[in-house]
Amino acid sequence: MFAAGQRCRPRVYHDRVPDIDFAFLADAAETIPGHKFHVLGGGVSRIGGRAYPLRHPHLALVVGLLVTAVESDRDHEIRFVLLDPDGSELAGATGSVTAHGAGDARDAVVTFSIDLWNVTFPAPGDYSVRLLVNGSERKRLPLVLLPPADG
Repeated sequence: MFAAGQRCRPRVYHDRVPDIDFAFLADAAETIPGHKFHVLGGGVSRIGGRAYPLRHPHLALVVGLLVTAVESDRDHEIRFVLLDPDGSELAGATGSVTAHGAGDARDAVVTFSIDLWNVTFPAPGDYSVRLLVNGSERKRLPLVLLPPADG
């Protein structure tokens, strides 16, 4: 809440850097740019296992990149990083996305997914997925690895 007379200041981002409209982890996803995407088990934020290190067979990172008309028809570098509780990089990748606008000055959302196969989590704790666009962090997704249940 803001006190009377106080204003909410909008976030200021570097010029011509698309924003992340949405991002989440899922068990599986199929994305085709310009079309609907299909998700199984969306909204993964906790993973449990019997023992550590824990090898998780598959996660999908689903992303909707919001691109304005000014940002269209340009390559944008997308980087994701999976960090362990100590901040060390467990996994990561970099690629590029180009959104082609319709020429009518409308914003577009480009959907894509990144498959994470056989990621090994060394210990329980608070992990984090970071998404960067053109070198600027745009989104953080928490991922809690639960300790084994007793019994």
